[in-house]
Amino acid sequence: MRLLFAGTRGEIEARTPRHAMHSALVVFCGGGRVMVDCGADWLGRFGGLDPAAVVVTHAHPDHAWGLREGAPCPVYATRESWALMERYPVRERRVVEPRRPFRAEGLVFEAFPVEHSTRAPAVGYRISAGRTAVFYAPDVVYIHGRGEALRGVELYAGDGASVARPLVRRRGEALIGHAPIRTQLTWCAKEGVRRAVFTHCGTEIVAGDEERLEREVRRLGAERGVEAALAYDGMEVGVP
Repeated sequence: MRLLFAGTRGEIEARTPRHAMHSALVVFCGGGRVMVDCGADWLGRFGGLDPAAVVVTHAHPDHAWGLREGAPCPVYATRESWALMERYPVRERRVVEPRRPFRAEGLVFEAFPVEHSTRAPAVGYRISAGRTAVFYAPDVVYIHGRGEALRGVELYAGDGASVARPLVRRRGEALIGHAPIRTQLTWCAKEGVRRAVFTHCGTEIVAGDEERLEREVRRLGAERGVEAALAYDGMEVGVP
């Protein structure tokens, strides 16, 4: 399995050459390729990535608005996300049921509900090929069923909105926003995940001193026994 972090920018104003495009992950397995998330920056730009399928974590603009003119392939999303994308001219719609694995291009995807937004409910995906598994959650406060989601995972690809400061608030019984990288690294350590990459980068990283923050992320990871890094547009990672 090979991962291409095609875009790594969150829904922010800041933009740099390293973080120019909204977060999008392309997963390669054998001859297939699946794009996970397709934000507004990707509108009309499928040509370069040529996905055989698109999988959506949730329907916020920076994850789904690239589909507003349709898609050249099947699109997988939860019922809640399809309700928010009902007017998108997507011909081949596939409904994702949380905790019910489905196959796309030789890969097995399993959606785990995550806390992030009440208006656009989100999931993270456990993505498997044979015995190899990764978990992708670019917007997350909390993962429901975290132990099962991360069991045996080789790499965690998580939310890079902030390094140490929680961007979380409560709306009724729900938590919304973003867990910091530090917290997510603690999850990885507790569940035995030894490698983590953080995408969907926020203003702190994109507009800040990225070299210093990269060192801090690596330090936080090392303290927890996790090899950690910040993603950038075009970064490729092999997962054995």
